[in-house]
Amino acid sequence: MQTLKKITDRFWYQTPVSETDRPILGAVIGDKMTLMIDAGNSEAHASYFLSELEKHHIPAPSMAVLTHWHWDHIFGLPALDMLSIASSLTKTEMERLKPFQWTDEALDERVRSGVEIEFCASAIKKEFGSDRDIKIKLPDITFEKRLEIDLGGVTCQLQHVGGDHSADSVVVYIKEEKILFLGDAIYANLYSSKWNFTSGRMLKLLDSIEKFDADTYILSHWKALSRAEYMQEAELLRKAAQLTMQLNGEKAEIKKAYRAYKNRELNENELEVIEYFVNGYDLEQKKEL
Repeated sequence: MQTLKKITDRFWYQTPVSETDRPILGAVIGDKMTLMIDAGNSEAHASYFLSELEKHHIPAPSMAVLTHWHWDHIFGLPALDMLSIASSLTKTEMERLKPFQWTDEALDERVRSGVEIEFCASAIKKEFGSDRDIKIKLPDITFEKRLEIDLGGVTCQLQHVGGDHSADSVVVYIKEEKILFLGDAIYANLYSSKWNFTSGRMLKLLDSIEKFDADTYILSHWKALSRAEYMQEAELLRKAAQLTMQLNGEKAEIKKAYRAYKNRELNENELEVIEYFVNGYDLEQKKEL
C-alpha cells in the first residue's frame, strides 16, 4: 500500500509499488510554489499522488520535473495540468516513444526485438490492465546540464549526472533541506542482454553525487536513505567498480578480494552488485573485439 511520508516541512514523498513498478514521487513545498518530482507510471498514479497531497493540505504542484525518460517516471504526465521540466536528453528519448503502440502484441514484439524488456512490459500490463490509452506528453521546458529553481524559501538544483541506468538521469538537490533525490541514477542498466554496471560510468557518477552536501538520499524504487546508509551503498559500488578494473572482470578474484576487504562472507546485495559489474566488463570487452 502506498503512503505519503514527510521528511521535513518542505519535502514529502509517496512510497513505491514494486508489482506495477510505481516509483517514489516527491513534492518540494516552497512559499511561492510546489515542485513535483517525477510524473508517475500512469495517469492514475499521478492523480492519486495529487489527491494524497490535497488530503494532507499540501499546496498543489505548479511544476513537475522528470528524472529520466523511462516509462514509469513519465506516463503520468498527461494527467498533470502544470509546467513540466526535463533535460534535453530526456525529451529526445521521450520523442522516440511517441510512435509506439501499447497493446500486448506491440509490447511482446518490442521485447522480442530487444527494444523493450520483459520486466517493463509485464509491469505496464499490470498497471494499465487491458485499457491502455497511453499518451506521451513531452516536457515544456528543457535544460542541458543544470537548472536552479527558487520555490520561495527553498531552492531545487536540477543536475544532469547520467550513469548506467539511463544516460539522461537527473538528480534534484533540495538545498536548504539537504535532501538529494537520486531517482534511478545509481541503479543498473536494465536495457541490455545482461543487467550491468560499468566501472567508468559508476565512478564518474559517484564523484558527481559526492559534491552535494546531503543528509537524506531518495532512491526511487526503494526508500529515503540516511547519509550513513547511502555512504554504505556508495562504498560497495565504488569498491566493486575499482576491483572490477583492477582484476580484469574476473568474478572469483573480485569476490575473493571484496571478502578480504570486508573480512566476512558476502551478502546477497554484494554478490549481485559484483555480478552486474562483471556483466558490464564482459559486454565492454566484446565491444572492443
